[in-house]
Order: sequence, then C-alpha cells, then structure tokens
Amino acid sequence: MAKVNTADVGFEKQIWSAADVLRGSMDASEYKHVVLGLIFLKYISDRFDEKYAELVEEGYGMEEDKDEYTSSNIFYVPQEARWEVIAKAAHTPEVGVKIDDAMRLIEQENSRLKGILPKNFARPELDKEKLGNVVDLFTNVNMKVHGDSKDILGRTYEYCLSMFASAEGKNAGEFYTPSCIVRTLVEVLKPYHGRVFDPACGSGGMFVQSAKFIERHHGNINNISVFGQESNPTTWKMAQMNLAIRGIEANLGEANADSFLKDQHPTLKADFVLANPPFNMSDWGADKLQDDVRWKYGIPPSGNANFAWLQHMIHHLSPVGKIGMVLANGSLSSQSGGEGTIRENILKADLVECIVALPDKLFYSTGIPVCLWFLNRAKKQTNKTLFIDARNMGTMVTRKLRELSEEDILKIAETYDKYVDGTLEDEKGYCATVGIDEIAKQDYILTPGRYVGIAETQDDGEPFEEKMTRLTTELGELFQKSHELEAEIKKQLASIGFEIK
Repeated sequence: MAKVNTADVGFEKQIWSAADVLRGSMDASEYKHVVLGLIFLKYISDRFDEKYAELVEEGYGMEEDKDEYTSSNIFYVPQEARWEVIAKAAHTPEVGVKIDDAMRLIEQENSRLKGILPKNFARPELDKEKLGNVVDLFTNVNMKVHGDSKDILGRTYEYCLSMFASAEGKNAGEFYTPSCIVRTLVEVLKPYHGRVFDPACGSGGMFVQSAKFIERHHGNINNISVFGQESNPTTWKMAQMNLAIRGIEANLGEANADSFLKDQHPTLKADFVLANPPFNMSDWGADKLQDDVRWKYGIPPSGNANFAWLQHMIHHLSPVGKIGMVLANGSLSSQSGGEGTIRENILKADLVECIVALPDKLFYSTGIPVCLWFLNRAKKQTNKTLFIDARNMGTMVTRKLRELSEEDILKIAETYDKYVDGTLEDEKGYCATVGIDEIAKQDYILTPGRYVGIAETQDDGEPFEEKMTRLTTELGELFQKSHELEAEIKKQLASIGFEIK
C-alpha cells in the first residue's frame, strides 16, 4: 500500500477539487468561510436527519421535539434550515438567501452557535450558479462509501483548512498549525484526562488531535475538559465550528479576546497546555502589563512576546501540569531584552523537561525552522532536560512543504517516554539527557545541537591511505573518460560545420 500523507488523500481531495470551482477570483480568506460553512451546515443537517429518522421509527411523535436532539448533543435544525430545503433551492437565484436564512434559524435554536455561523452567501459577488453546484456536490455524494458522515465531514473540514492554509501562505499562521506538529505535541503529552488548554487556539487543531489520540487509545473523550482562547474573531468562529463538527464540547470564552490583555480563563489551572502562539510577536501590549502576576520569571521584552506566551502558560498550569508548545528557534538562545535571564530562571525552577529542534519548511506560513518546548511541573527526571535534534527528520511532500511522518512522530514520542522512564541511552547526533549544571556551563542556551553532538559515521574498515588511493584512481579514470567524450563531441560538431572555440 502506498504511503499516504496530507498532500495525497482520497475523498477529501475530491471534495476540495470539486468545491474549488466556486472560488473563481474570490480571495482564499473569503472563500474559506463559504466552503467551511457549507460543510458545517451539511454536517449538522446529516446528524439531525439521522436522529429524526430514529424518532420517527419509534413512533411517539417526538421528531420535532427540540429536547430530544439537545439531550443527545445534536443541534436542532428548524424545518426551513434543513439541507433538503437548501438542495431544492440549489439552482435558483435565492440559493444564497436560503443558506443565510438557514444559518440564522440554526443560531436562533442553538445558543452554542449564536453569532458563529457565516451568513454571507447572498452577497452579489458570489456566483450563485457555482454555489448551487457546490450544494449539489454535498447533496449527491455518497458519504457512506467513505465512512460515517460525522467522520468524513470532519476529515473534509480539516483537509480544507490545510488547503486554505496553503493558499493563504503567510496569513495561514493565525488559524492553522500543521497536523504533524500537533500530532507530535499530543503524542508526547498524552492528554488522556483532565483540563486541556490552548491560549492561542486558532481553528482548534490541538483539541481535534487530542480527541483523536484518545479515540486511538480507546479512551473516553468525556474525561477531558477543553478550554481555549483566540483573538481573531473569524478564526474564533472557525474553531467553534471545527469543534462542533467533531462533537467536542469546548469553552473558548464568551468571545474572541487577547490572551494577554483579556484572559478568558483567569482562574484556570490546566493539566495540559498545547499551543502554537504567534512567533516573535512585537505588539503585544507589554506597556500595559509591566507588573502582571504572570511574569514570575522576569518581565518579557516589549519587542517579542515569546517569553510572555511561555509564562502565560506556566501561570495556567496545575501542580501536575505539562506544556507542549511551538516557539521560534530564537527562544533557545536569545539574550536580548532579558530573555536570557527569564530562560535561566525557568530552567532553575526545573520546569523544562524536553526541547526538540524541528526541520525547516513544516509551516505554510513560514519556512523557518522552529522548536518544541515541553515543560512539566512534576518532572520524574529532576534537574535534567532531554534534548532531541530532529532536524534531519521529515519528508518533502511538495516543493515548499515538509511533513513529519508517522514514524518520525512516534520516534520522538518514544524517545521522550524512555527518558521519563530513565531507560534512554544518549544517541550522538539525535538525543541527550543533560543535567542543569552542564546547561549552566552553556549560559542556559537550549539549542539541542550543543548537547547531542554530531552523529558518528560508520567505519567501513578500509584504511584511509588505501581509500584515498582508490578514490583518486577512480576520479582520474572519470576525468579521462570526460576528456574523451568532450573530444568526440567537438569532432561530431565540426563534421556538420560547427566549431567550439
């Protein structure tokens, strides 16, 4: 069986390709909400229809009782908002109005969705014929061939998110973290239970992967409580839809809000914090927060929020809490603006459990390499830190994009597990367990390459002098052959009247 990656999928890719006819000249950031909104509408309609059929079969006349749906964690869909109504109007001039009305009616009946759903399908610049074709696509596709509707539409939603991230390039970072990075964080932290928090949650990918991890390991999704925060209003709405389509109950605050200036969960102490905050953010409100209680390890510089994010997350940790977060590589070594002192203080508090250096080109939004920080308030290996150099991992899936494979992700997670168990052996060029005293000698710089060293090359047993004699002889023969070919080419060109001067 051929290896599958997110650049080569089946049904999801078909949906994307077919739906892409709608785009035309529409900007990807606008088009995104049209496609994702339709996927969401189809999802909640399918779930409603399944429950509706069950209630009809029971024969008690309860199929229009809203409580029958909400008690099963299913959104109630009013009659005029159901997909069959949308489908009938697909090729009429009113299709956009019908979809907008459906979104409003669903919001009215489901308080959790209030103010979240897109309602811009009736605008004149949206080609109604193409919109109708996309509606047809979702109406006619046989979901059951590819899996249950919840799963396939959830996967399609995720796939479209990744494709929009690719289309939007540098702007993608605000809503999308590549799934292979999220998977790595989740496989290391293993959030089976407790409170899971992402203070820069984007479209909710950290929570989706946490839920998938629990499913893969036959756990219970109800054993985790999900908390998030997002500053961008449209991204916040996207996250709500993404989590709803996956059946994940989440508290993302009353509205979108800045994590530093308006913390939506001020008293939260999380067991797991997973985050990919904006890299090297300069305008983060430092002047308003100089005396903030969160800056236990030092006041972050006004020109870079990296250590503000890190301390914000530490502040929200429970006594046994763990953090897995993505940061720019500069966080490992920077000394500017007091960052070196903050990093030193966090290390002296024995919070840093593991640092992973990742390869470049993992993000749609930037080609720069990044690193993963893992912190733990209850470390088993005290006064030690694990360093992993994963810069040679990953496979290029397009000319500009790299992905970590399943094997790469599991190797990193297994390395971490062995370290925690005390059974890990250092591997030159890849991993090393390092005590705080050794880190202090390196001025508390956390670049993995400083500690893991260079991988040893395997000795082939051939003495150096013999090897060089053999290689130079082979090279001389190749040079001779090259000269002969050059002469032959010149001869052939001269025979047809061309000379190389």
